[in-house]
Amino acid sequence: MKSRRRSLAGRTGCGLCGTESLDQVVRDLPPLAPSAAFPEAALFAGMAALPGRQALQLATGAAHAACRVGRDGVIGHVREDVGRHNALDKTLGALAREGVEADGDALIVTSRASIEMVQKAVALRIGTLAAVSAPTAAAVRLAERLNLALYGFLRGERCVAYTALRDPKAHA
Repeated sequence: MKSRRRSLAGRTGCGLCGTESLDQVVRDLPPLAPSAAFPEAALFAGMAALPGRQALQLATGAAHAACRVGRDGVIGHVREDVGRHNALDKTLGALAREGVEADGDALIVTSRASIEMVQKAVALRIGTLAAVSAPTAAAVRLAERLNLALYGFLRGERCVAYTALRDPKAHA
């Protein structure tokens, strides 16, 4: 417990708040097995469908969302929260609770991607994480080490592949 000591001013946080170094946050996870590139067209379709499923965002203008998207572009397990980590946790919890094998699917988050999000995706053996904003540099390094396909700036029919082979049919 002493090695994971934290000094928090508040009772909530993303997992980094109050830690003294990243070593206290990064978990020892086995890398994902290399797999075929997730189709970027499916990410684009998933992101296009997501706003229509964000009731809390529509009502407040202040909520993040996370969802699972299949290789066909169909989204599911959409969850929202004011906290980006909470939205992802709710989505992953729903997948786990329902026993959904999502290893061929991707996750989309309406935020930036952080090392904690990378770890959560890898822990559930989900090979692709896409965010509407840029990932942190630490997230990119960890995703690369763990063989996670990490995308950022997922907007319209464009994205940046940080650690994934680009889909040859993708739009430039």
